[in-house]
Amino acid sequence: MNAIRTHPHRRPLAGSDVLPYVYRVTKYDPADRDQHGHYAGAEPATSDHGPVEAAYLRAVAAFAEDTGVDQLAIREPQLPGFVHFGLEPPIDGYGLADLFSAGPAGFHDGALVPIAVGLELVRAMLRDNGAWCRLEAEGAFTVHVGWDQYLYIGSNLPCETALTRTRALGLFPERLAASPYEFAPDDPAYVQRPADADFWARLHWTVSAHRAVFLEEVFAANASRWHRLTRDSIETVRSQLAPRSQLAVWPDLLTDVDTAVAALPDEGLVEIVWEDENEQITSTIVDETQFEAVTSRLAGARAAGVVSMYAGEDLPLFTAVLPDSDGVLRARWQTELTPSDRDWAFLKTLRRGQVVTGTVSTIASFGVTFVDIGGFTAMINIPELSWRHINHPSDVVSVGQEITAEVLDVDMVRERVPLSLRALQEDPWPQVAQRIGQVVTGPVTTIVPFGVFVRIEDREDGFQGLVHTRDLDETSGDAIEVGDALTVKIMEVDITHRRISLSQTEARTTRPEDGSEGGSACGPRTPPPPTPP
Repeated sequence: MNAIRTHPHRRPLAGSDVLPYVYRVTKYDPADRDQHGHYAGAEPATSDHGPVEAAYLRAVAAFAEDTGVDQLAIREPQLPGFVHFGLEPPIDGYGLADLFSAGPAGFHDGALVPIAVGLELVRAMLRDNGAWCRLEAEGAFTVHVGWDQYLYIGSNLPCETALTRTRALGLFPERLAASPYEFAPDDPAYVQRPADADFWARLHWTVSAHRAVFLEEVFAANASRWHRLTRDSIETVRSQLAPRSQLAVWPDLLTDVDTAVAALPDEGLVEIVWEDENEQITSTIVDETQFEAVTSRLAGARAAGVVSMYAGEDLPLFTAVLPDSDGVLRARWQTELTPSDRDWAFLKTLRRGQVVTGTVSTIASFGVTFVDIGGFTAMINIPELSWRHINHPSDVVSVGQEITAEVLDVDMVRERVPLSLRALQEDPWPQVAQRIGQVVTGPVTTIVPFGVFVRIEDREDGFQGLVHTRDLDETSGDAIEVGDALTVKIMEVDITHRRISLSQTEARTTRPEDGSEGGSACGPRTPPPPTPP
C-alpha cells in the first residue's frame, strides 16, 4: 500500500540545536526499568485526570517560572487524522474547546498563548484528546508530551528550584541530552515555497487561466478549510487565512457530481470535497466503508471532487506556506513536492544573464526550441538562436544536442525561462555598419510591393537589405526577379532595429575614385531556361 499523506511530527531527533538542560519528567520510578531502559512496573499509561495529572501541570509551571517564561508558542500543531491511536477515546473539540476565540483555526503554528492556556494544552495531550503540538519559547523553553505520560521539558537554565519542586510532587525528573520529540525536518534540503508576492501573482494568473481554483488552507496537520477562488474573491480569502497556514492550490471541483463520484476508488482513503447550494464548502476523509454514506450527502451538491490521501497519487497544482508579517517564513511544514514546486525551487537558483547548459528536447512545429536545463524545460524563440536570419530552428540546433545559452529572464509567475544562443555569440552588426558606403553585388531574395531585398554577403544566411522602390533604377522596371544579381550601395545600417537600407541608383552613380570598395555577394547569374512555346 502507498504511504498515507501525514505530518509525522512525533519522530526521533535527527540533529538540531537543542537547549542545554532537558529533562524527562514522568510518574514512573526509574527503579522499575529493565536493563534496556523500558518501564516494567505496574503504573498505568493513561492519565488519572487527578493528582498525578495535576502534578505534571505544576511541574511544567515550575520550570516555566524558573526559566522566566510567561507565554508559549504553539509549534507544528496537529489534530487526529482518520485513525485515532490514543489510549483514551477522542472527544469533541480535541481538548481545544473554549481555548481559542477564533475556534479551531486559532490552534495554528506560531500562536502565542499564556502559560495557563499552555497548561490546558498539556492536559489535552496527556489525556490523548486528539490535539498535539510542541510548546516553545524560542531559545529558552520547550515542552513536549510523549506517549505513556512522558513529559520532556527543556530550558536554557538548570532550573534547580523546579527540579526540587518536581521531586516533591512525586514525579521523577531525569536529565537527557535531548528530547526525542525535538523537531527534525524530513528533508533538510527541502525549501518550502513561501506565499509571497510571486506566489499571489501566480495564483491570480492561475485563476485567470482556469477561471476558478480551490485553495486548501491547512492550519494544523489533518485540519483544513477549503475556499473557492475567483478573480473577485482572492484578496478576501487571503485576508481570512490563519497565520502560517500551508496552502495548496487545486483545480476547480467538477460540476458534474456523478463524474466526481465515479472517480472513487474501490478501496482506500480519500478526501471528498463538495460545495452545496449555499456555496458552503465541506470536506471529509473517508474510506470505502463510508463511501455510500458520504456520497448520499452529495445529492444536492453544486460541485464535488475526490482527492486520494496516498502519497504520489493526487497532487495540487502548487503549494506554499504563509510567512509572518515581516516576510520571514518560520513555519516548518514539509509537504510532498508538486512538479510546480520543484520548478519554483529550481527557478530560485537562476538569474538573468546566467549561462546554463542543457539538451535540446523538442523543436516545436511553431518554431520554439525547448531545452532541458536540470529537469526544467526552458525555451528559445527563433530570433534568439542566431544573429542571422534562419528559416527554422533545425538550421541551427537538433534534438539531443547539448547547447550553452544565456538566461534572458526568469518569470516566476508563469514559470518560464527564455534562453538565448546568440547572446553568447559576437554581434556581427557593428561590422556590417562599417560597410556603409560600399557598393556590392548580391542576389534578390524577396520581392515586396515596396521594393526588393538583396543579400549583401556571399553566404546562405547572409544579411539582407531593402532597396526601396524609389531607389531602384527606372530601367529595371518589372523585370527584376528573385535570383537576379543587383549592384547596390549600402546607405544605412540601423543596429537598433537590425535594418539595412540599400540603393541601386546610388550604386550606379558611385565611381571607384569616390573611395567606395566594390564587392560581390553572389556569383554571376545563370540565365533562366527559355520558356517553352
